[in-house]
Amino acid sequence: MAVIRLTKSFTFEAAHALDGYDGKCRHIHGHSYRLSVTVKGCPRTDENDPKCGMTLDFGELKRIVNEEIVERFDHSLVVHRADASDDEWLRPLALRFGNVVETPYRPTCENMLADFASRLQARMPLGVMLHSLKMYETATSCAEWYADDNR
Repeated sequence: MAVIRLTKSFTFEAAHALDGYDGKCRHIHGHSYRLSVTVKGCPRTDENDPKCGMTLDFGELKRIVNEEIVERFDHSLVVHRADASDDEWLRPLALRFGNVVETPYRPTCENMLADFASRLQARMPLGVMLHSLKMYETATSCAEWYADDNR
C-alpha cells in the first residue's frame, strides 16, 4: 500500500513578546500565523469502513489541530513564564485581557513549533504519523519541523 501525506493549513492571530531579546521583538507585537500540518500513513483498505481510501479524514485532522493549537493560541498573548515573580505583571494582563498563554519557553516561532509537534504527535490516531509542520510568522518568514529530523 502506498504511503500518502496529507496537509491541512490553519491560521491564527497571536501576540507575543520575547523578554530578554536584544531587538524589536522584545516588545509586545502580533502576528498572523499560518500553520501547515502534514501527516502520513496508508489509506484504509477495508471496504466496510466508511473511511475506506482515507489516510485520515481531513475533518478529524482539523478537529485535533483546532483543539490543541488554534483554540488555545488564537487571539492570545503568548508569554514565557520564567518564575513565580512573573505574577506581578502577568496577572493584571490576564485579568484585563483574558487570553494570556503562559509557556515554559520563550515563544519564538521555533519553540512554538516544537511544542505544537509534541501536542499533535500525542493525538495522532493509530497508523498515522505527524510528518512535518511549517509555520509562517510573517509573509516572508517561517520555521519548519520534520519528524525525521527529531528521532
